[in-house]
Amino acid sequence: MKKTTWLWILAVAITLAAAIYQRTTGPTWSKQISFKLMGDQYTQEFPRSHGGNDSCLITLDIPNQADARLWFKKFPTSEKYQVQGFRKKDGRQTAALPPQPPAGKIKYFIEIQSNKKKIYIARNEPIIIRFKGEVSDAVLIPHVLIMFSAMLLSTVAGLFALFKINRFRLYGLVTLILLAVGGFIFGPLMQYQAFGDAWTGIPFGWDLTDNKTLIAFLGWLTAVISNRKKYRPRDYVIAAVLLLVVYSIPHSMMGSEYDYSKGEVTTGMISFFPG
Repeated sequence: MKKTTWLWILAVAITLAAAIYQRTTGPTWSKQISFKLMGDQYTQEFPRSHGGNDSCLITLDIPNQADARLWFKKFPTSEKYQVQGFRKKDGRQTAALPPQPPAGKIKYFIEIQSNKKKIYIARNEPIIIRFKGEVSDAVLIPHVLIMFSAMLLSTVAGLFALFKINRFRLYGLVTLILLAVGGFIFGPLMQYQAFGDAWTGIPFGWDLTDNKTLIAFLGWLTAVISNRKKYRPRDYVIAAVLLLVVYSIPHSMMGSEYDYSKGEVTTGMISFFPG
């Protein structure tokens, strides 16, 4: 098998590993919690992100003999917890968190009583869920595909540069174009639909997702420019490593957050559209 084929396989493996790590370690990924109830062990997933204008359902697959209650309040606020009972139907129990404005957050935990005993799920460290607007597939799908392609080709370009394979310049240039389109066209469109702001990174805020895109783009822009007239494969290797490092930072950290006291999103100040 050719060296280039092995490098492509390695690039795919590295990119998939980085993408999975980024996705599953972010603050919006569902939280999995195990607990013991009535002598049995249960493992449930609890949402930390919800899109749309409707309520967010919290579901428990526990026996109907147990009575569950949902404790929740807006975050960050000093208001008191509200309590809501779970409804029992078809072997499941459900309760609903009320809809919030885009970037609004709620923290919640669950109380379950059975056989005169109470257990709590996430009481000491309540789960924080962030609400967002509905993002259209026409924006979401191209953004995800383009950014994943950029990560893959960035890794390929870095590996080709490391082994002095000439096509690294072509792949690096395509990476730069993909970062520009995915990160600065579809990224802001998605951000606007979800939270009402197109850009919440520097100089308007500290959203790590936007700032990661900016850092990766500048790294690749520097590498491409430095290789226009001179042969500097090392710059491509550095740019590829930089992109993998910044994109391994958990997704959505330091993202947009609704300030309930001011009635506005606290991160980001610029939008591409009125309203």
